[in-house]
Amino acid sequence: MHDRRIPEWLRHAPAPSVRGFAGLAAMEAIARGILISVFPVAMYEALGDARAVSEVYFLIGTLSLLIGLLVPYLIRFVPRWWVYVTGALTFATGSTLATLPEPGAPVLGLALTTFAVVITFVCFNAYVLDHVARIDLGRFETSRLFSSALGWTAGPWLGTVLHGWWRPAPFLIAACAALVMLTIFLVMRLGNGRLIARRRNPPANPFAYFGRFLAQPRLVTGWIFAVVRSCGWWVYMVYLPIYAVQNGLGSQLGGIALSITNATLFLTPLMLRFMMRRSVRTAVTTGFLMAGALFLLAGTPGSPPALTVALLMAGSVFLILLDVSAGLPFLLAVKPSERTEMSAIYSSFRDVSGILTPGVAWVVLLAAPVSGVFAAGGLGLLATWGLARTLHPRLGQARIAMEGAAKPARPVLMTGSTGPATD
Repeated sequence: MHDRRIPEWLRHAPAPSVRGFAGLAAMEAIARGILISVFPVAMYEALGDARAVSEVYFLIGTLSLLIGLLVPYLIRFVPRWWVYVTGALTFATGSTLATLPEPGAPVLGLALTTFAVVITFVCFNAYVLDHVARIDLGRFETSRLFSSALGWTAGPWLGTVLHGWWRPAPFLIAACAALVMLTIFLVMRLGNGRLIARRRNPPANPFAYFGRFLAQPRLVTGWIFAVVRSCGWWVYMVYLPIYAVQNGLGSQLGGIALSITNATLFLTPLMLRFMMRRSVRTAVTTGFLMAGALFLLAGTPGSPPALTVALLMAGSVFLILLDVSAGLPFLLAVKPSERTEMSAIYSSFRDVSGILTPGVAWVVLLAAPVSGVFAAGGLGLLATWGLARTLHPRLGQARIAMEGAAKPARPVLMTGSTGPATD
């Protein structure tokens, strides 16, 4: 009788590793990065009006916020792995539908891929907290950012180039990347997460903590920083490609600009060193002041298109500085006993900015060209600069010094960043 043994990997699920989660993040970066500059152009070509594009983004952002709030409750009734699988398949489906010749195809594709990102984001974070030890979170974040860098750096430029060559190409590549991401997830056999003993009381409702949140001005200030810097990224990623098309600079310029911006992510260790040597307040105020001034100058009426693009690209470098620094005021103010609930509230900044930016842009475009959106974004950033000046001069100084002495480049300081490579 032959000794037929069942392979070990079939009898026992392999222990989830940092490398596996980094692979999921890398495939997500490819799927999202190659479409991030294509969708604004495709939407503008389909709708023919920047105001209509803003309306669609506004509606999709509103629905995305509602879905993001519902996913944690859905997981209580539907197995988490089913929710993740559904999200990955929804992304692949949305990308594929966007290739259809119908005018509404890009709108439907954007909606489905946006909802899918929210769904998989919630599940991914839950799996990370289940399987990555706290002492390994720094190594995980480093691995995640490194694995995602190529997708976010080359993706925007490659997406616009492929879109000009054959319109369905970037969407089909994104769909394939989503399916590869799903395959990695299934191979990792994460299941429904780590089993946790049943609690006597139901999970805390984040809405119940809004009172506590509003009663702490430092938390509100930190949340505003997150919303406004995310709005800056929205202006850069959505309205720069539209501006380039309108001014004869080509449909590829937006993707090229975003790829160049993402390449400056490799400068974040230098930015971190600058913040450690000066202060959190200096880094935050510098970021909002310079980004706001450059965006405002880019919105000057009659400015040459090439100069406008150059000013926006320079301003985006300071948005990355805010990605590194502007999340700290909130993180340093959260009480340990309220971290879970306040984190749920804090994470809403992504969806709020996704509603606020197209909403304001729609109003601006009623009376001004697309460059007016850049000026509005600059004014918002400058207003937040005024708020940033109220931060304590020594905020986080001792903690950052201790972190720097132990681990000079610990990327946990970037938690909550919203730049294109981390959002």
